[in-house]
Amino acid sequence: MLIELQGQLERITYHNEENHYTIAKLKVKGQRALVTIVGCLVSMTPGEVLRLKGSWDAHPKYGEQFKVVSYETVTPATVKGIERYLGSGLIKGIGPVMAKRLVNKFGLETLDIIEKDVERLKEVEGIGEKRIDMISAAWAGQKEVRDVMLFLQGHEVSSTYAAKIYRQYGKASISVVKENPYQLADDIFGIGFLIADKIAGKLGIPKDSEMRAEAGILYVLRKLADDGHVYYPYEDLIAESMKILDIDTGIITCALKKIAAAHRVVIEDSAVYLAEFYAAEVGIAVSLKTILDTQKSIICLDGDAALKSVQEELKINLAEKQIQAVSESLDKKVMVITGGPGTGKTTIINAILRIYRRSGWRVLLAAPTGRAAKKMSEAAGCEAKTIHRLLEFSPKSRGFRKNELERLDADLIIIDEASMVDTVLMYHLLRAVRPEAAIILVGDIDQLPSVGAGNVLKDIIESDRIPTVRLNKIFRQAKESMIIVNAHRINSGEFPYITADRASPRDFYFVELEDPEKVLGMIIHMCRNRIPERFGFHPLNDIQVITPMHRGIVGASNLNAALQKELNASPAKELQRGGRIFKTGDKVMQIRNNYDKDVYNGDIGRIASIDRETQEVTVNFDGRPAAYDFADLDEIVLGYAVSVHKSQGSEYPVVVMPLLTQHYLLLQRNLLYTAITRGKKLVVIIGTKKALGIAIRNNKQQLRYTRLKKRLKD
Repeated sequence: MLIELQGQLERITYHNEENHYTIAKLKVKGQRALVTIVGCLVSMTPGEVLRLKGSWDAHPKYGEQFKVVSYETVTPATVKGIERYLGSGLIKGIGPVMAKRLVNKFGLETLDIIEKDVERLKEVEGIGEKRIDMISAAWAGQKEVRDVMLFLQGHEVSSTYAAKIYRQYGKASISVVKENPYQLADDIFGIGFLIADKIAGKLGIPKDSEMRAEAGILYVLRKLADDGHVYYPYEDLIAESMKILDIDTGIITCALKKIAAAHRVVIEDSAVYLAEFYAAEVGIAVSLKTILDTQKSIICLDGDAALKSVQEELKINLAEKQIQAVSESLDKKVMVITGGPGTGKTTIINAILRIYRRSGWRVLLAAPTGRAAKKMSEAAGCEAKTIHRLLEFSPKSRGFRKNELERLDADLIIIDEASMVDTVLMYHLLRAVRPEAAIILVGDIDQLPSVGAGNVLKDIIESDRIPTVRLNKIFRQAKESMIIVNAHRINSGEFPYITADRASPRDFYFVELEDPEKVLGMIIHMCRNRIPERFGFHPLNDIQVITPMHRGIVGASNLNAALQKELNASPAKELQRGGRIFKTGDKVMQIRNNYDKDVYNGDIGRIASIDRETQEVTVNFDGRPAAYDFADLDEIVLGYAVSVHKSQGSEYPVVVMPLLTQHYLLLQRNLLYTAITRGKKLVVIIGTKKALGIAIRNNKQQLRYTRLKKRLKD
């Protein structure tokens, strides 16, 4: 027989976002000690009054607990209860201070007034029309979100996403989920096919339904795009889809034909593209051909004189390859300059920039990431933008303002770190370039390819259609850096200099340790004590841990948790979301492009504030604040440690990197080379020589399916 229990929720001890299993403390009238309750509780907030049904259970370790079978929320009956309920962050616009003012004014009537006569809140100091609108919307939304959450709870959707689902669909949330749960995977970041598929199964959608097959194929193609593929071979796609869907080939083939007829995918010969990737790849080839075939808007009459003059101005003597690069930039419409660190790419950019600007021509500088653009600005002495900012994203149209209808106002566009530019971004960039303008792509072809789909810079170079200057000479000043010397040694398949007599002055260190736990301890010691004390670098602002893996003891997830604990241990506001803790002062990284916020995948910032009243977290990205609603916090992760891919395009004063044989599948030469070249003043590798040797010997790069090279050749 079930027992009924009622009380006020005092605190939540534990909550699993995935299955909603909760351990909490309840204050029950007439009992001095708090009661421990356990069970599946959705979106509970301290201060709420709960009416529970369940049974008592004696836990061998934790003692007596009340196991919840069902529950409902009850309006708090005391002034103190109402104050705590409202001050918990449940209602946007009401924090602890405002909650106190409200109950001081309205007492037990507070909740009724919010519900039925919200305009009366103006009687309270600090509440105006704007805040009333916020409170009113949040109150109504909170009730509806609770209904959505309770519905989704039975269909295995994390409560983290319930607010997002409600924000996307509003009152239609439940009907959308019932009608086509796979729509969630398309519309909402963080809800992928696998979660949507679980919901569909609970709703009774057959495993072999056409709807499921179509959604599954699109999911597989998007997952393959995340792995870098612009298209995937037809037969291989069928096989991959079968693994995920576990249904008959015939159903998958029919579903593929249907989504092709709806123009969601494009089938070209034996290649299957998501429609947007097909348009982007074809668009790059067409745009480059148009630019190459159009007369240049500027003609430099005397290249020799320009070269002589710029060398005198910069007080340098350009090397042979540098002279070739500058000379070709004066008459070629499109060209590539590629080379490793210390080979003079920045010097070439500065020389080209001065020649063009002296002649009165309009030049734009851009790079794929904020940090790369900032580095380019500092080196060139003039503004460089991210490509996204250059193209001016419009939240209203959900597209770039700069395109073939309104092109970039420039005679020359120079793109740095071009190896990072993926297929879709390159397409949008090129369609905004005036046909008569010139474009120079500068990058290191030996780094990892872009995080997004494609291998654009490599395909452009290997097509042999675009003039390319390869820089291979390391200049004298660069030779003094063992970071640069060792990067080039690794890139050519040689073991780096790691002994003290060869690495002088010391800016490259190798610490030999094999046990992952000891490596973790050494990384913490290096970041917290050793490097700051010996070299004067700031633990958060200057040191970046870069790791090949996401999981494991020295993977990004565990490193972040350990480094947060050690480097941001001071008392600070904190917030727990989805099993993660965010604190003011935390170093965080954006993990998806958010055009509305002007923040992009891989950007690193610091948490400036956590406001429970407005339910916002503000992150400072290099001086630019970005506000995140609590429901959007899955867009950021801790950034004390990042993957090598996420570090691309950035430079850090100090790089610390674990390298162990447990990373075997990820030990590749270009990955190690990319990580080392992120370090500007100091690089410390902690691991084994065996792992270092495996990475250097493994020069096999991961295959990416792309037809850009072929399109350019044709």
